Amino acid sequence: MVEHYDLTILTDDDYDVKYIGEQVKEIIKKSKISDGIISVITSHTSTGILVTEPLECIVSDLEVLLRRLVKDDEEYAHAHFLPTYGRTSANAPGHLRSILTGNSCMFPLRKGKMQMGAAQDILLMEFDGPQERMVFVEIIGE
Repeated sequence: MVEHYDLTILTDDDYDVKYIGEQVKEIIKKSKISDGIISVITSHTSTGILVTEPLECIVSDLEVLLRRLVKDDEEYAHAHFLPTYGRTSANAPGHLRSILTGNSCMFPLRKGKMQMGAAQDILLMEFDGPQERMVFVEIIGE
């Protein structure tokens, strides 16, 4: 069996982090599936999905690291006129940061509980906000 759910998340800033693990656990409670896998996937190319310990110091260090690796004011090819897009894109850093963080995570589901470490949470990372974002939650199993 497969169940599909959508989470709509409103981000607050150009760089923002939303903890969504509890929302995913609420979805699992509604699910008819008790054993299988659960995947969490962002539908945007300038957001990321991460699994980490939900400590502000880790989130802050990650922001510093991503801003060092992908500077806001570099000369990115993506920042020039894109004929296929019909305009200049101003969100090249957001796309590159998203590539570095990845766009999904997956966990086993056993007896109705997501199998994750006690110190883990799921984060939606915004790199081009504020915006309304869609996250897909898929539960596959029996």
